[in-house]
Amino acid sequence: MSILNVEHLSHGFGDRAIFTDVSFRLLKGEHIGLVGANGEGKSTFLNIVTGSLMPDEGKVEWAKNVRVGYLDQHTVLKKGMTIEDVLKTAFSYLFELEERMNQICDHLGDADPEKMDALMEELGTIQDTLTLHDFYIIDAKVEEVARALGLLEIGLDKDVSDLSGGQRTKVLLAKLLLEKPDILLLDEPTNYLDEEHINWLKRYLQEYENAFVLISHDIPFLNEVVNLIYHMENQELNRYVGDYDKFQEVYAVKKSQLESAYRRQQQEISELKDFVARNKARVSTRNMAMSRQKKLDKMDVIELAAERPKPEFNFKSGRTPGKLIFQTEDMVIGYEEPLSKPLNLVLERGHKAALVGANGIGKTTLLKSILGLLPSLKGSVELGENLQIGYFEQEMAPGNRTTCIEEIWKEFPSMTQYEVRSALAKCGLTTKHIESQVQVLSGGEQAKVRLCKLINRETNILLLDEPTNHLDADAKEELKRALLAYKGTILLICHEPEFYRDIVSEVWDCTKWTTRII
Repeated sequence: MSILNVEHLSHGFGDRAIFTDVSFRLLKGEHIGLVGANGEGKSTFLNIVTGSLMPDEGKVEWAKNVRVGYLDQHTVLKKGMTIEDVLKTAFSYLFELEERMNQICDHLGDADPEKMDALMEELGTIQDTLTLHDFYIIDAKVEEVARALGLLEIGLDKDVSDLSGGQRTKVLLAKLLLEKPDILLLDEPTNYLDEEHINWLKRYLQEYENAFVLISHDIPFLNEVVNLIYHMENQELNRYVGDYDKFQEVYAVKKSQLESAYRRQQQEISELKDFVARNKARVSTRNMAMSRQKKLDKMDVIELAAERPKPEFNFKSGRTPGKLIFQTEDMVIGYEEPLSKPLNLVLERGHKAALVGANGIGKTTLLKSILGLLPSLKGSVELGENLQIGYFEQEMAPGNRTTCIEEIWKEFPSMTQYEVRSALAKCGLTTKHIESQVQVLSGGEQAKVRLCKLINRETNILLLDEPTNHLDADAKEELKRALLAYKGTILLICHEPEFYRDIVSEVWDCTKWTTRII
């Protein structure tokens, strides 16, 4: 049974085409991974099928009475709402039904027999719906999902505007799962989730009976939960049966066959053109030349898709710092309340360490406290001598109206326009991306702009807060290579053991010093 039909979809932004004549069909129970490089239009596609964005051309048709749950990268949570308030909005349609039920009860006393029968029938339908969707045990359901995703420890009365990126993602995910939709649309759900809750989500999706479409650059996660891959590349959408690894195998064979066919055809075209050029003027061979020209004119010419620029990250090493990079003395981090016990941490020159542990326990807060961007509640931090610090933040400030060129120029005013364009191109951004405003870029493209700032500055210590979030497979692989080659010191927050395991020499488990209950 088809849940969603997309036919002949075309869309673009300005003169930049995102997809052309794309068709897509979603059947009941399919677990789909939507994959492709940064900026290929994966999030745009989900925005179109959910009706948030109108396509330039094409048709989107949902089956009747299908309830869609969408986990969006950019959903805004309103200040003043608690976690519990947000979770209970999952049942808003049930509360509306309850209100209608109460109205019916109020009108039963003065209804005539015919009207009474109609009202009683509607009342019975509403009561059945409320029972079916667990309306009378909402508080228990909210608590069950909140516990599974670690929200009870944060506190259901916490204002959502005070949450970290990971906590925010958990709230949105919990709300979505409570809604029990007929189809889940998940846009990078593992970003900001820690290992424990990624594993919980993995188990949930493996057992999920309904259909879902999942955008993710986390390959091990994709392999565990999907049975179909839709690959978005060069304005096309192609379907592959199996997990991501199977898709890679088939895609490599398909690409190799196309390249071979292209080379054979180009050889044939060259020979035909040569024959026509040599023989069209001679009376005795003119007919043969005309025949070959007709063959050329009718030929369905194979075109190879333009290769996307592969990113190239090379960090510039600065001067040699002192042996001590930083040392904390009984430092307590936090905001109004402490997030840690007194910390006595030391990082020495040349060491590479990963900060790991659940979301919301203070990893980002620790980085900001070390940098002096956030005052510690107690104790002190001593920075070493001759430090040249490179800091990668989790997110850019929203609503950035500057272009990529202007963003780099602000950091490096002495660069020529050619140097700025070259620096951005080396990070895997095309001319159209480079000239666009930062706010219209995908999460992965924005991350490449921030990495561009970092690699063009001399550093001897890198503080990296979730640098792999949003990055596609090629960019992630290149970043790993660059960090392995980097001669300086690294302190890295990351939830992907596959990424950081080979880079770091030590792992700092933040759960050992946090004051939060995990």
